[in-house]
Amino acid sequence: MDNWNEIRTAAHVARLGTISAASAELGVHRITVTRHIDALESLLGAKLFQRHARGFTPTELGLELLRIADATDAQFGELHRLARGASDKIDGTVVVTALDVLIPFILPMIAQVQTEHPSLNVNLVSSDRVLKLEYGEAALAFRIGAKPDHPDNVVIPALTIDMGLYASPQYIETHGRPNTQDAFKAHRFVGPDDSAPRPPYFDWLEADVPSNCIHLRCNNVVSTFEAVKAGLGIGFLPKQTAEALDCVQIMEPEPLWQETVWAVTHMDLHRSSKVQAILSAVRS
Repeated sequence: MDNWNEIRTAAHVARLGTISAASAELGVHRITVTRHIDALESLLGAKLFQRHARGFTPTELGLELLRIADATDAQFGELHRLARGASDKIDGTVVVTALDVLIPFILPMIAQVQTEHPSLNVNLVSSDRVLKLEYGEAALAFRIGAKPDHPDNVVIPALTIDMGLYASPQYIETHGRPNTQDAFKAHRFVGPDDSAPRPPYFDWLEADVPSNCIHLRCNNVVSTFEAVKAGLGIGFLPKQTAEALDCVQIMEPEPLWQETVWAVTHMDLHRSSKVQAILSAVRS
C-alpha cells in the first residue's frame, strides 16, 4: 500500500492511453503522472508501458497492474459498503424498498420500529423496479411471490397476505351478488392486462371467468385493488383490506391465492443494527 498512488496513476494511464488524459482524470500535473510511472517501473525493475508517438501502450506487466488495480479499487468499494452497515447505533437513515401493493402492510412495521427507535429515519422507496441490494440501492427489500434466490441475500418470510374474491357494497347494491359460478357470466370483473404481474389468483381469474366478463383491465395489481374498492367490478383484494371496507366475499378462497412476503437483505448488511431493528418488527 506504500505505492498505491503510483499504482492508481499507472492504472489510469493504462486505461486511457496518454499522460494528458490520466492527468486530467486524476486532477494532477502531467509531471506528477510521469514521475509516478518512472518510480513504479524503477521499483519493479520492468517496463509497464511502451512509449510511442500516440501515447502509452501497456506491456503485459502493465495489463496485470491494471487488473490488480481494478480489483483493489473494487475491494475498497466493498469495504466502504461494509462500513456503512457496521455502526451499532440505531439512528440515521435506512433505505427500505417495497412494491406499491405492499406499502399498507409494511407501514405498521415501520411505525413499530420508529416508536422503539425514534432517532431512526426510514427512506421508504415504493417502486415497481427491483432495487439492487448488492449495489447498496437499499438495505432491506420486501418482495412478493417466489422466494428470492440471489446467493448473496438473506431471505426470511415477513408475512402472509390472504387474498380473496370480493365485491364492494356499491357493486352489490347495483348488480347484486352472484350465487353460482354460472352466474359469473352476468357480472362485471376487474382483472389484469397482458403487462401486469401474474400472481396465482390472476391465473385463476383468467381460467375461470369468461374473458368478456372482465370489463376493466389494469397494468398493475394496485390499480385492480382500487377499481374493486371503487365498485367497478368483482375482483381480488387482500382480506384485511376487504374487511375494513365491508366488502362482500364472493366465494371461499383457494389455498394458492395466499401470497408470501419476503424480507430480503444483503448478507453484508444483514447484521447491521438498523436492519436488525426492522427485522425484529417483522418477526414480532
